[in-house]
Amino acid sequence: MDTQNLIVINGNEFTFTPGETILQVARRNSIPIPTLCHLKKANPTGQCRICVVEVEGARSLVASCAAPAGPNMVVRTETPAVVEARRLVLQLMLSSGNHNCAARVSDDNEWSRFQLEVNRYDKTDALCPVWGDCELQHLAYQYQVSAERFPKTEVPYEMEDVNPFIVRDFSRCIKCGRCVQACNDVQVNNAISFGYRGTDTKIVAAEDKALKDSDCVFCGECVQVCPVGALVEKNARYDVRPWECEKVRTTCSYCGVGCQLWLHVKEGKVVKVSGVEDVAPNYGSLCVKGRFGFDFIHSPERLTDPLIKENGKFRKATWDEALNLVARKLGDIKEKNGGDSIGVLTSARVSNEENYIANKFTRAVLKTNNIDHCARL
Repeated sequence: MDTQNLIVINGNEFTFTPGETILQVARRNSIPIPTLCHLKKANPTGQCRICVVEVEGARSLVASCAAPAGPNMVVRTETPAVVEARRLVLQLMLSSGNHNCAARVSDDNEWSRFQLEVNRYDKTDALCPVWGDCELQHLAYQYQVSAERFPKTEVPYEMEDVNPFIVRDFSRCIKCGRCVQACNDVQVNNAISFGYRGTDTKIVAAEDKALKDSDCVFCGECVQVCPVGALVEKNARYDVRPWECEKVRTTCSYCGVGCQLWLHVKEGKVVKVSGVEDVAPNYGSLCVKGRFGFDFIHSPERLTDPLIKENGKFRKATWDEALNLVARKLGDIKEKNGGDSIGVLTSARVSNEENYIANKFTRAVLKTNNIDHCARL
């Protein structure tokens, strides 16, 4: 074994590929290191400092998401110094803004006062909209911390809910930068960035406009990667809790790319859509239609049965009856006027296999080359 490509993590030797970070080697070998700012599809920043580890010989703790693995490097991931550093960062994050989860404070009276303040801000008596699905909350429980060590840091920016898709709650933003990387490095929309400085730091659209007035295309990539409740789907905010939903995997129907979706189903109704991570072809990314365009599923105007028009009115029919009618009509037209009197339109929304079948049907059965597709079907 090449000793130059060996690293020791928590007393165990592991091989690594040059260029891999300590975090990548650890996770590949099932060694947990927590992160908040890390985004797999973007360059690491080491900004949140939650992933710090001890490296033998280093003068200070090292951000494992950004530090490359080195030959014979000795790493420890859960020493007292590491744990204390993570606890400090978590306490600072919890003390900034309206993180009204059960991890916020331990004193009942203080909790009630704080919760009432947040209720007035949120205009609801519910807990945080991502309660139970927040990475900051999970880590606060894991490291047994609350925000009482530091005074609350007030956030000077109002909530933005003027667009139909995304609520931007700056009071819950931890400035991890994942949304900025998702927008700029993954989707390459370049709609948002860091603005201002110090305690006034804010994630801004161009010229600090609302998203609806910016270059945002509402793909929702920022929502999917946000580790807290700063970015939430407007139609799901407070109404969708993870334990209330069943996740069903399916394929997006809007085009032929085949993006993989998680349908979040509550009481038999789709209430939210997210992208399936680490799976081709989209690897979690979606467009605005795939992520937010699902209301048609439960629309009362949606057709659920074939309809046949008789005497100027539609009536419900069985699939066999409808298909037999279509086959008979096409056969009559072909026999009377020839195959070239018929044209077929397919759709860019269906799969390549379905378009292939339509093509074979048009040319081999109808005996015509009159086939095209319409992207708007």
